[in-house]
Amino acid sequence: MDFNINLLLIYLSYFFSIAILSFLLNGLFLKFASNLGMRNTPENMIRWSPEAKPSLGGISFYLIFLISIASFSIFFEQNNLAQNNRLLGLLASSTLAFLMGLSDDAYNTKPILKFTIQICCALILIATGTYIKIFSNVYFDYALSFFWIVAIMNSINMLDNMDGITTIVSITIILSALFILFINKDGYKIETIILIGVMAALFGFLFYNWHPAKIFMGDTGSQFLGLFLAAIGINYFWNTPDAHHELIQSKQFFVTILTFAIPIIDTTSVVINRLISGHSPFIGGKDHTTHAFYFLGVTEKRIALMYAGICFISMLFNYLIITSIKEWSYLHIILFSIYFLLLFRFMYSPTRRNLK
Repeated sequence: MDFNINLLLIYLSYFFSIAILSFLLNGLFLKFASNLGMRNTPENMIRWSPEAKPSLGGISFYLIFLISIASFSIFFEQNNLAQNNRLLGLLASSTLAFLMGLSDDAYNTKPILKFTIQICCALILIATGTYIKIFSNVYFDYALSFFWIVAIMNSINMLDNMDGITTIVSITIILSALFILFINKDGYKIETIILIGVMAALFGFLFYNWHPAKIFMGDTGSQFLGLFLAAIGINYFWNTPDAHHELIQSKQFFVTILTFAIPIIDTTSVVINRLISGHSPFIGGKDHTTHAFYFLGVTEKRIALMYAGICFISMLFNYLIITSIKEWSYLHIILFSIYFLLLFRFMYSPTRRNLK
């Protein structure tokens, strides 16, 4: 269905209504949950912030995710959830990721348990039809999808190390997915309402998560978002018509990598540096790209704004790739490879200076 002004107004009204709801929900959590979700003990204090604060933002994300699914049936059209395997898979895996994150915030669960749950989430998505489709051999598709889902869940979790960063990055990824829906004139469906709802939830949460943050999303939020964004990456960036053509595959690869550039570069930098220094990549620390910029004298607010700027530039490049480059060629591969390598060097170099 083509977009029209009335539909756009409905979406905008829904966005602002959900953003206000998110703002109020997180305000209530902040006011009444003075003990729930607090990280008080030194061994649990893996955040950059030295203060113990509620880690409850993820609860509002998940609640609004459920509200968005219900809202489509109420305000748009009846949706038979039982016949939508991909949506059922997203709902089941998101619920599992949310519960695992909630458990980790409450009990500080073992890494092996988190990894096992992440594997289960990936298997659920793949089994219900959400997987990357670029190879002629479906088992290669399954393997790449499995790696992608688990990697993005961990990347988003690791990126949640400084006020506002993960929230901003997640908003831009969802915006990019909505942009693709607008371009394809394919917005009148439940996926659009879910994307708008979760994005609005993040906007409402950002008021409290901006430096100095009053509330964190916790693993409850980062695990849910990691799973949700991994599914978005598959459905709106990896998969496309004609994806089996070699050049089209590379085009989709660059659209995906540019969209997820910050979590990919941050996680890659951390893993490389920890392996070089002989430390486990799975133990938290203050060695992320965000921390490296802070040690160079950049304030936390400016780091958040800088990362927002990087996301905005990547969105502009994606706009160029999707709308203006009709004939994708090897020259484009070279040009965007150079950009990504320069971006990687810009973010990675400060971490090397602080590597001990």
